[in-house]
Amino acid sequence: MAIERSKRPIAASRMAAMARKLLNASPLCAIATVASEGRAHVNTAYFAWSPQFDLVWLSEPRAKHSRNVRANDTAAVAVYDSSQVWGKPDRGIQLFGSAHEADGADVQDAEALYAKRFPDYRTSDLSAYRFYRFCPRRLKLFDERVLGTGVFVTASIAGEGRLAWERTEIYRQAV
Repeated sequence: MAIERSKRPIAASRMAAMARKLLNASPLCAIATVASEGRAHVNTAYFAWSPQFDLVWLSEPRAKHSRNVRANDTAAVAVYDSSQVWGKPDRGIQLFGSAHEADGADVQDAEALYAKRFPDYRTSDLSAYRFYRFCPRRLKLFDERVLGTGVFVTASIAGEGRLAWERTEIYRQAV
């Protein structure tokens, strides 16, 4: 398989619209963290997101991924529609950045985001759980219906969620 690089940038507004659509595609995300011994760990969680592309989720502070975040804030998140079918057009978003347990005013902000997406969460007893916030610095988009087969677009995320195109990679079958 050959990987080609396109030099043609994609507009920030187009990438932001795709990212919002992809984040809405599933209420679940896969969160990758790094354990103290350097091993990868992944956890699935319900999440909500902000206009700046920050993600929030609820978790028990003693859970492995929560302990990992306290020791090393490096994290990555993947969101995709799990009902996709192999061989059909796929789509998803990967985000790379850091995570932390919310505190102070950050808790109220995280709760407001979460309640907006999951209004019924407030009726559950989740007193043992805490909110966590993921702050991405980079994202990778793929939406084969929109971008074409095997096309991945990477963008950096600046203040206020401003996206800046970095590269487009096109995965092609070797001939």
